[in-house]
Amino acid sequence: MSTKNLYNEEAKEKLTNIVEDVTVAMMATDLGKRPISVVPMHTKRVDDDGTIWFLSAADSDHNTDITRSSAVQLLYSDTGSMKFLSIYGEAIIITDHPIIEELYSDLDNAWFDGPNDKNVSAIKFTPREAAYWSNDHNKLVTLFKLGMAAVTGDQKDIGTSGKLNI
Repeated sequence: MSTKNLYNEEAKEKLTNIVEDVTVAMMATDLGKRPISVVPMHTKRVDDDGTIWFLSAADSDHNTDITRSSAVQLLYSDTGSMKFLSIYGEAIIITDHPIIEELYSDLDNAWFDGPNDKNVSAIKFTPREAAYWSNDHNKLVTLFKLGMAAVTGDQKDIGTSGKLNI
């Protein structure tokens, strides 16, 4: 695996591409507590500056955790496409109705009674540090390279990893 650290616009583009492809993150809150609290969260949007948005129940444990400490870790993982992303940052709870309405879709009716539900809130996540691992080839090429490495003992470049400096 080769290393390629990315900066500014290139880093934002990589972050956005992985988040939009994977869509579900494991969100870790209350990072000082053991065990940490982790919940799956569906990404609603990624802004041009890398800000990631979620909808959440206002009375949820992770909202309570974010109110106490804004430090949050997001982990995106897709073994099918071999894309992985770890993002540390700051989250805040947003209750502004226009933002919630903008993020809300019919699929959210599984958790809420529409965008006017008093229990719906948005989480605005601002990345501070990020690292990625991604496969640059399709699965077949990757499996072939892994097989060749097993037979020959030679290391094969099967992807890229690095820091994202946003």
